Amino acid sequence: MFDSRHIRTFHEVVRTGSYSAAARALGYTQPAITQQMKALERDVGTPLFTRAGRGLRLTEAGETLSRHAAVILDDMTAARQQLDSLTRLRAGRVRLCAFPSANATLVPEAMGLLAAAHPGVAVELLEDEPPESLRRLVRGECDITLAFAFPGLREDVPDEVREVPLMEDQSLVLLPSGHPLARRRAVRLADLAGERWIVGCPRCRVHFLHACADEGFAPDIAFTTDDNLVVQSLVAEGLGVAMMPGLVLNFLRHPKVAGRASQPASRRQISAYVLREHLRIPATAAVLGELRTVASHKIGC
Repeated sequence: MFDSRHIRTFHEVVRTGSYSAAARALGYTQPAITQQMKALERDVGTPLFTRAGRGLRLTEAGETLSRHAAVILDDMTAARQQLDSLTRLRAGRVRLCAFPSANATLVPEAMGLLAAAHPGVAVELLEDEPPESLRRLVRGECDITLAFAFPGLREDVPDEVREVPLMEDQSLVLLPSGHPLARRRAVRLADLAGERWIVGCPRCRVHFLHACADEGFAPDIAFTTDDNLVVQSLVAEGLGVAMMPGLVLNFLRHPKVAGRASQPASRRQISAYVLREHLRIPATAAVLGELRTVASHKIGC
């Protein structure tokens, strides 16, 4: 392994033709140049120069190293420039995996802020529901994961993963707009015990069943779908009622559906997850910062 300073000095000696000229060009003393070249020859294991009168001549090893020295120095300069761009947020790439309603609300706003502040940072968007999205983070398939969890249903995360809480998202009861209870500002879950229900993703479904059990009834589940638009369309046609996160209704609301606060209140915690060592990566930290900013202005935070 060669010392990069020695390579740079060697290149200058070759360019200028002498130790003294290289010393003047680099601002070193001539003995310092001599010491560096002796150290480089020890690393190489063979002489790099021979004396030719009052000048220097490259040995075969010197000729070989000289052909590579300029390339090595150019590569090092390019590497320094690229690293400087990353640390100063002029460049970078972050892979962000989020669940659908976060990808439709939190993520676009955060990416808009990021693009304005750091246009050189690119974000690759992925989509997955927890817990699979958390597994993708641990497997190295993404750099940040947005996931949600309900009280009492949180799962352990590995020690190397850091949770960054973003906001609380309140669930709403969805009713056909002509439903008698749609006139209320809030609806007790127990008052809907006799209704048919439409339920969503597996994690939401488990929480919903627990909430119904706490209110003393087992729901009659008529339809199951992960598609939030399908859920609302089924409710609009009077085929059942549903519970849906408020975040979804921020961007998707069927005109024939009423969303009302549920009693008792039901909330999910939305958090960002990142590997601990990635918190020090400037681009990752910048994305997390913009996500925090957007989430702080959302209802229920």
